[in-house]
Amino acid sequence: MKVGYIGLGHMGRGMALNLVKAGLDVTVFDLSSEAMDVVVSAGAKPSSSVGELTKSVDVVFTSLPGPAQVESVVLGKDGVLDNISAGKVLFELSTSSHELALRIHEAFAGKGATMLDAPVSGGPAGAESGDMAFWVGGDRETYEKFLPVLKAMGDKPRLVGPIGAGTIVKLVNNVTGQVFLHAMGEAFSVAVKAGVDPLELWDALRLGVIGKSSAINMLTKQFLPGKFDPPAFALNLALKDVNLATQLGRELGVPMRLANLTHAEMTEAVGRGMGEKDCRIYLTLQLERAGVTIAVDPDELAARQATPTTTTD
Repeated sequence: MKVGYIGLGHMGRGMALNLVKAGLDVTVFDLSSEAMDVVVSAGAKPSSSVGELTKSVDVVFTSLPGPAQVESVVLGKDGVLDNISAGKVLFELSTSSHELALRIHEAFAGKGATMLDAPVSGGPAGAESGDMAFWVGGDRETYEKFLPVLKAMGDKPRLVGPIGAGTIVKLVNNVTGQVFLHAMGEAFSVAVKAGVDPLELWDALRLGVIGKSSAINMLTKQFLPGKFDPPAFALNLALKDVNLATQLGRELGVPMRLANLTHAEMTEAVGRGMGEKDCRIYLTLQLERAGVTIAVDPDELAARQATPTTTTD
């Protein structure tokens, strides 16, 4: 199998090198000759253009800065689409646009080729070490065929749904991380303004619920199954605590935008008669606005929880 890799930046370089280390026949292209030299010196073959590379390999991987570069390299003149032939495959690894992923997939299907969106998570260090998640959207048969190639680059590939699903998971992952950091910044600003040492605060918070468990695991007993009774912690009590925290912010003159928004959501839920239910029930207000419901099968959820996160397809 001949593998092509386009985009040898901070992420792409490490993944391309891992392909070479795995003994695969790898051809690479990047606008930077210096980036090319690093991977070629490790054993990859150089290519003079996107088009030449695409014609010479069975599967193409692209790792690019964003949607503009993806559109140019894949759909632009003499790009991947112009040079791909029936039966060949593109794995688009960039953090890019959902709409663009669907558009590329449709264009490839018109030529008898296949595209899967497969954004990655792990950062440059993970790309180099192979400690990488690949969230793949697309055809299962194609995914399974190229799974050994994905595993040569990273240890956690996972098919998460149809085309576009990989991009959705990546975008949700990234925005969740930033919102969480925003919340932490807000919380630390109040505590430090009130006189608590930031290192002492960080060390103390590690002993509480947030510190002892991943925030993602706080969704498993109530939110995901859609079961809010009996409550682990009643909404009325949680609202009291958030009210006290936002009151502290007002006393200190510290803006608490995220906390105030959460307070408003919780207050509305209490007003709707949800106060005796589990505190997470206020999250259903957002589901209602989105027009979706979530009620995961408890047995399937338990099975997923029992599976180590390092397990892949």
